[in-house]
Amino acid sequence: MIANYEVRRIFIDSGSSADILFGEAYDQMQLGDVSLEKVNTSLYGFAGEVVHPRGMVSLPLTMGKGTTRKTCLLKFLVVDVPSAYNVILDRPTLNTFQAVVSTYHMKIKFPTQGEWEKYKEILSNPENAMSRLSVKDKKGMWTMLLIRSLLARKEKRLKEKNSEKTETPAKVQPAEEMLNIEIIPENPDKATRIGSHLGEEAKKEITLCLQHNVDIFAWTPQDLEGIDPQIITHHLNIDSSYKPVKQKKRHFWLRKTR
Repeated sequence: MIANYEVRRIFIDSGSSADILFGEAYDQMQLGDVSLEKVNTSLYGFAGEVVHPRGMVSLPLTMGKGTTRKTCLLKFLVVDVPSAYNVILDRPTLNTFQAVVSTYHMKIKFPTQGEWEKYKEILSNPENAMSRLSVKDKKGMWTMLLIRSLLARKEKRLKEKNSEKTETPAKVQPAEEMLNIEIIPENPDKATRIGSHLGEEAKKEITLCLQHNVDIFAWTPQDLEGIDPQIITHHLNIDSSYKPVKQKKRHFWLRKTR
């Protein structure tokens, strides 16, 4: 029960770190957006896309019935995405209730006043994945239809993935046609390309600049002669007049020697 509303279709996700209340279930509770706090962070993992929450709301969550029940105040992120569930409870919530989850029995247990109360039907089974979602308050029961099932979303993603594989990738084309120019007229192999949309004066200036600096091009690995020592030289920053001294042997801690 959330805020005195009996909410069904609650999914226990021990790998999640956020309590999720889906927008349609929140709207059915008629709590309004006034109580929502603004959230600047985004969520990842809903069908692979980035989801921006509508806001955050603090609501009491009650597990159990009668005298063997437990209530804790939780912060839910309200998210407007289609889902087979109304609520997703995260790992910190399980720690708050000191709950133990059994995926085999589809049940959880948590202590209430020193006793253990089994809270049934908090996890749905696969047979109910296509059933209706329901939220109940004091005035009665109403239902909201499931927009998309998890299986439908998975099938859609699989089709999109297969269609992307069949499409041939487009070949990258230059923005404009390129014009070949010979830097060394005596050697046609040593040429490069410039844009054909340049003006005649710009083409001449670029060609003359390349021909004037032809010696800086490395056409083969043999042309890579290295860096002139006058430009850069590696040396030790020590005084050559000092006599070298051998460092004494140091004894390390036993754990570091292993």
